[in-house]
Amino acid sequence: MGSEALRPPSGSPSGPERRAAGALEAEILAILREADGPLSPGDVRQRLALRQHAGDQDTGDQDAGDQDTGAPDGGGPRGELSYSTVVTIVSRLHAKGLLARQRAGRGFTYTPFDEASLAARRMSQVLGSEHDHDAVLSRFVSGLSSRDARLLRELLASDPGPGDSGLGDSDPGHGGERG
Repeated sequence: MGSEALRPPSGSPSGPERRAAGALEAEILAILREADGPLSPGDVRQRLALRQHAGDQDTGDQDAGDQDTGAPDGGGPRGELSYSTVVTIVSRLHAKGLLARQRAGRGFTYTPFDEASLAARRMSQVLGSEHDHDAVLSRFVSGLSSRDARLLRELLASDPGPGDSGLGDSDPGHGGERG
């Protein structure tokens, strides 16, 4: 019974080690953040393979790229992911709100949101999910430092941000422009 705990999961007794949960998502996010522009899933897959190949050379494993996993998803050389796996991961990251996507031909290209945008989106989601919106916002503002409160006042006094269309219920001067 003790030896069963040491045995690898069935179906992959001698295959490559599985990544830790979330490691692949983190690696794909890192690739997208390093990119100069939007990437397609195929571009991401290619860069993942290059990273894997560079890692194999760093460890002195020259034959690693010539081995085949025999994976049913068309994984190819050891550690190389299938196109459909990369599409699934970038689609999940998009659904989680971590990536923006743009139509490119029949597919999509992806770019990561910056940290400030992610934090702002999380704050908006929290505010939108609470029943007592006023109390949550009031407690948030009361916890701000004097410097942050001053900055917030300046931002509120300036022009509306990109997410504010000026057509909300609190702006009666634009009520007749709705379609």
